[in-house]
Amino acid sequence: MHRVLIVCGAGASSTFLAHRIRAAARRRDIDVSVSASSTAGLAERIGAIDVLLVGPHLATRFDELSHLADAAGAVSALLPDTIFGSGGEEIALDLVLNRVADTASSS
Repeated sequence: MHRVLIVCGAGASSTFLAHRIRAAARRRDIDVSVSASSTAGLAERIGAIDVLLVGPHLATRFDELSHLADAAGAVSALLPDTIFGSGGEEIALDLVLNRVADTASSS
């Protein structure tokens, strides 16, 4: 199971996206746990994840957030600006799967 955390400024938009990704994963029969957090709650949750997805509006903080993920043994990805539109959940799920595969192949 892949443990994914989506982080955004307040946690609201990431909560909606997390729900949509879980639904997409069920449709594709992929075992994934997806949750959402604000940046304020990230430090307490980062140790329990495999993948950190960073909301596009946090692009200026991506390096900082990516470093936190790396230190916790997780991979990270910056979500594209179009992620909250139609089909964004499929894009996000593919991003998770690709990041996990990239990590596995480089190990």
